[in-house]
Amino acid sequence: MQELRIIGGRSLRGSVQISGAKNAALPALAACLLTNQTTTLSNMPDVKDVGSMCALLEALGARISRVNDSISVDTSNVDRHNAPHELVRKMRASVLVMGPLLARFGMAEVALPGGCTIGNRPIDLHIAAMKKLGADATLIKGDTHLTASTLKGARIYFDRPTVTGTENVMMAATAADGETLLENAAREPEVVDLAELLVKMGANISGAGTDTIRVIGGQLMKGATHEIISDRIEAGTYAVSAAMTGGIVTLTHMNPRMISSLLEKMRSAGCKVVETDTTVTISGLPPFKPVDISTAEYPGFPTDLQAQFMAMMCLADGEAVITENIFEDRFKHVPELNRLGAEIVIRGRSAFVRGVKNLLGAIVTASDLRASASLVLAGLAAQDETRILRIYHLDRGYYRMEKKLSALGADIGRIDGEGP
Repeated sequence: MQELRIIGGRSLRGSVQISGAKNAALPALAACLLTNQTTTLSNMPDVKDVGSMCALLEALGARISRVNDSISVDTSNVDRHNAPHELVRKMRASVLVMGPLLARFGMAEVALPGGCTIGNRPIDLHIAAMKKLGADATLIKGDTHLTASTLKGARIYFDRPTVTGTENVMMAATAADGETLLENAAREPEVVDLAELLVKMGANISGAGTDTIRVIGGQLMKGATHEIISDRIEAGTYAVSAAMTGGIVTLTHMNPRMISSLLEKMRSAGCKVVETDTTVTISGLPPFKPVDISTAEYPGFPTDLQAQFMAMMCLADGEAVITENIFEDRFKHVPELNRLGAEIVIRGRSAFVRGVKNLLGAIVTASDLRASASLVLAGLAAQDETRILRIYHLDRGYYRMEKKLSALGADIGRIDGEGP
């Protein structure tokens, strides 16, 4: 089993191109099921989750070809509506095929999804919304079975904003008769990106990026060509890496406005941030000013950057409070950061981070995707050697992270280890 080995203490300098967004690529791939034509998606990140979604589409009958960063999906021969459990269990985003399959075939069978163990993430909101569109839903041996002779537009109010729920229902609604109104919808950039793809495919959608999305269904869906947006979480991760190592790094091929909540917190912590329309340059030097954060739905502070910012606050001059409002079990990185010399105490949904002068290298174990990233950042700033086990989590969402960091001057590489 592979591990990451990091010799910390090197300042990162240079520029890094931000890859396409994993969380935009996955719903875009699912959307290909809405048509029997070919859809081509560019700026696709070469990460494991994208590979898993492609494997799922192939299991349904799609033909997929990849050239450089473009993936073409031919769905003319898709003739199955059941998503196999062995593929769905690998990641939660697999549930996104539910809406397109229901729209195209009037039926869908999807196993309860897997993914990172960061808390309870039920799909009850998805299923309730599909029922409002006219689908019948039953749970059989762990699989959700949906059927609908006809989908009809409806007013759907989400009890809480849900990104995958909004995306799933938006795709299903393209086949519903009449108007569907999604209220308290998620506003994330990835939702907007999916809506733009669906419009290119023939859908009638307005309001994406606000909390109310309107879909006029019944349009003929066709193939399209679409470029995936840049990954705001990858961008935020590299921004924090620059500051934690006392370096200066320019992030390219990205929209700084998508991480404005992080950049403002970094400015408050004493970092220098220079933005253009498509780049942002970050420089910083520990110790940082302590800054509290509280995660929230977009445009609030992203839960997917909570662990990374916590690593940064481990080197603050004082105490910062990190409050997690999205997932109830997303502090699994805390014990591992403490193994590196951090001083963090958890009380309920908040972590109290008392800054230390130095972090010290150690052997740590990653528990999920973003926890992995926080340990990499801490290892880059720590003295001596850090080894990170279970890095397969990292590969689910970061494209060649160790290579990008090496190009910035980090001493980091993969080694064959004995495993946890």
